[in-house]
Parts: sequence; C-alpha cells; structure tokens
Amino acid sequence: MRPAADRTAAILAFACLRNEAERLPYFLDHHRRLGVSQFLIVDNASTDATPRLLADAADVSVWRSEASYRAAHFGMDRLTWFLTRHGAGHWCLTPDADEVLVFPRHDSLGLRALNAWLDARRIPKLAALMLELHPEGSLSSARRAPGADPLDVLPLFDAEGYLWDRQRR
Repeated sequence: MRPAADRTAAILAFACLRNEAERLPYFLDHHRRLGVSQFLIVDNASTDATPRLLADAADVSVWRSEASYRAAHFGMDRLTWFLTRHGAGHWCLTPDADEVLVFPRHDSLGLRALNAWLDARRIPKLAALMLELHPEGSLSSARRAPGADPLDVLPLFDAEGYLWDRQRR
C-alpha cells in the first residue's frame, strides 16, 4: 500500500470495482476534491483500461482479484477485510465507482469540515441516501464523455418515495 501523506489525518476511500475506466476519472477527481487522501481499490479482474488508470494514480493502492465477486458477497467481504486492516482510526468512505458523495456545501467545505462536525457531536458514522439519477429524456439519450460529471446528463431524481430502515447488528 502506498502511504498517505499524513497517516493520522488521512481520509480513505475503499472500493471494489470492475471495468470502470469510463467512470474512474470523475470518481477519483470528485472524491479528491472532497478531501480523500488515499483510495484502496480491489480490481475484480477488469479487462478495460481500469488497471492502467489506477496504476497511474499516486494516491491509489490496488489489489487485483480473479476470485468470484458473488462468492465474496458482491465485494463486501473484500471491503470489510480492507476496512478492518487499513481503515481503523480514519474516516472512511465506501462508494461504488458509479457513486459520488454530496452533502450540503460539499463543494466549499469538503470532508474535513464534515468530519469535524461529526466528531464534535460524537457521531461515529454517517449514513447516506443513494439517489438514482435520471436524464431529461430517455436513458439511452444520456451520453457523456468519459470522466465527465454525471450530473451533466443525469440532472433529475425522484423527490419522494424514499424509506429509511436502520438495520441492527
């Protein structure tokens, strides 16, 4: 693993992915702008440009797996191991490559401010709602250049109909 610049203050992002070369540039840049210090990625046997893009990034550590994604509970076993091994004592994100974290004033405050706010209230974790985004026209019309902001072509989401269910351990 490549060491983060400041290990004690590092904000880490963990992801398990496959063939995400089209999404990776925006995914990495967006989360870097938020304040992610290092990405720990499990590449599940990608056959596109994903391995090259990840290898070229100084703030990305990559592990490759050819083992069954399904047998690893759709990557969760792998992420849980990496979070346990490398995430203790850090704020950690676990987004998929097609997800971006947004929160009020995320573009001006970033994760350090959010983490400070959570720490001051002794809140050890933050659950986030995942919104499915939609284009203004048909889904097939939503074409974007690799690395572009998905909001450029997917500006809409459903404003209601969400349920929250906290699952106990």
